[in-house]
This record gives sequence, C-alpha cells and structure tokens, in this order.
Amino acid sequence: MGDPAGVGPEVIAKAWARRGAEALPPFVAIGDVRAIERVWSGPVARITDLAEVAGTFTRCLPVLTIDDAGEIVPGVPDVEGARCALRSLELAAGLTQSGAARALVTGPVSKAQLYAIGFAYAGQTEFVAERCGIAGENAVMLLAGPGLRVVPMTTHVPLASVPGLLSVELIVAKARATARGLHRNFGVAAPRLAFAGFNPHAGEQGTIGREEIEILQPAIEQLRAESIDALGPFSADTMFHDRARAGYDVALCCYHDQALVPIKTLYFDEGVNMTLGLPIVRTSPDHGTAFSIAGQDRAHPGATIAAIRMAAEAVEHRARVPHC
Repeated sequence: MGDPAGVGPEVIAKAWARRGAEALPPFVAIGDVRAIERVWSGPVARITDLAEVAGTFTRCLPVLTIDDAGEIVPGVPDVEGARCALRSLELAAGLTQSGAARALVTGPVSKAQLYAIGFAYAGQTEFVAERCGIAGENAVMLLAGPGLRVVPMTTHVPLASVPGLLSVELIVAKARATARGLHRNFGVAAPRLAFAGFNPHAGEQGTIGREEIEILQPAIEQLRAESIDALGPFSADTMFHDRARAGYDVALCCYHDQALVPIKTLYFDEGVNMTLGLPIVRTSPDHGTAFSIAGQDRAHPGATIAAIRMAAEAVEHRARVPHC
C-alpha cells in the first residue's frame, strides 16, 4: 500500500472498485487494513494466505494485513506508518520472489519518514533491486505512458552532480538493461533507444558543452557495435512531440527532470514506473503520497490501474520470452 497516511490505500480501493470495467487481474493489498477502512467503505476481506485471493477478489478487496501502523490519520505521516510501509514492502517483495505472487506493484511512500527510521536506500527501486541481488547500475527506472517511455540515467541527485556521474560505462549499462527490458517486458523485438543530449541543443557541436562529444557519443557508438539500435544524442527540446516520439521506443535522458517532465506532462494520471533488470516484475504508479489530499476522496486511481495492468502484461510477455 505504501505509506498508510498517503493516497495509496485510497487508489488501491478505487482500482478494485473498477476491476470489472478495467478488466484487472486479481490482486491483493498488503499493509494495515485500517488504512483502507479509514478512506473507503467498500467490502474488505482480511486474508492470511495468497491462496485466498482467487476466492475473495470478485466480492471483496483482499488485504494481507500488516498490523501496528500506529494511529493512522490520512495526510499525517509518521514513523510508525513508515515502519508499516517498509514491512509491507519486504513481505511483498519476498512473496513475489518466491513465486507466490506474479508481480509486485508498490504504492507511494514518504522518503522523509523512511529515512527517519534508518532506511538507507535512495528509494523503493534500489531496495527491491538489492533484495533481488541486482547491482544498482543494472536496475533501470523506466517511466511509461500510453505513447512514451523514458529512462532517467541519473535519478535523485542534485543537478550540479549529474555531469560527474555521467560516464560511458554508466550509459552503456543502463542502455543494455533498457534494451533487454523492453524485449522481455514489452515484447519489443528490436528496441530503438533515443538519447537526449545533456546540454541545450545537444551542445551545439561542443560550443556549449562537451558531454555529448566526450561521453554520450562514445557510448552510443559502443552500443551500435553491440547491435543495439542507439540514436542521437538529440536536443531534448525537440524529442517529445508526436512525430519525434514515433521514431523511437524509449528516450534515455541524462537527469531526472529531463525524463519526468515530458512523461508527467503527457500522462499525469496514467504514468507507470517499472524497474527493468530485475528477476521479478515490479511497477508502481508514477506519483507520490499526495498527503495534501489524502482522505478526501480526491485521489485519481488511473496510474495505479495502469501499473497493475502493465505488471500483468509484463508477466505475459516474460512467459513468451523467459530468458533475455
């Protein structure tokens, strides 16, 4: 569920309420059942085993309960809620790794509260990757909407730190994982990877920055030598209109906002975060806890519905391409 004081419980409940209209596969919520009951009056079934999901899903939202989130007040996060969110994430990741669940969809969490209880990861992506035994550089954050996929090659770091973090090795590793992930999770046989330049106008041939010449272009050439269809680097300000998006399957961007601004502008209520490079399928809605509207029946479930659907589709693609 993510943080019990955020909108996670509400959008999960609303997704279940729209399960028929959206043709969603059976799913189970993991967390403190009281977080659901605080914001929703629909039917809930407390379960103790995932084998119970199939028999309850058509009539009730099944919840595998993690107790002791403390006093849950929508919109008011605290460390007890963070502990509950972390225990829920640990259990959900373990159930997915064991095969008891086919995919993991993570709700939004408060990083500030998690850090307050000693959480030592940049986010849930890095936590799940470590639990799966995957090195950080081989786990890739992909953001996807109906007509755009983006990968930020650096994520939650100060913008001033980005030039020092970009390297040929990093870009090649992210691109390899992205190409494999598109093949395995989306069924894209020969993915086209378009690279955004770091500088305005992709550096204008080095006159306003040399990252394109010294880092991006050598990485692209290495990828092409490996038969990966790598394109660019392109000026980022011309990459995201309709005609440009038709020319690639994913845009790899140098920093967080370069990737997330276009995806959230185009698909704010439908954006999904998928972690590529894992042995399991993991998605999440591409939005935060939205504490300011929690408990007010204002949260839109579109991104959660999209995350559930994308996870199910990825499982089906993986069944057809099991080793990639």
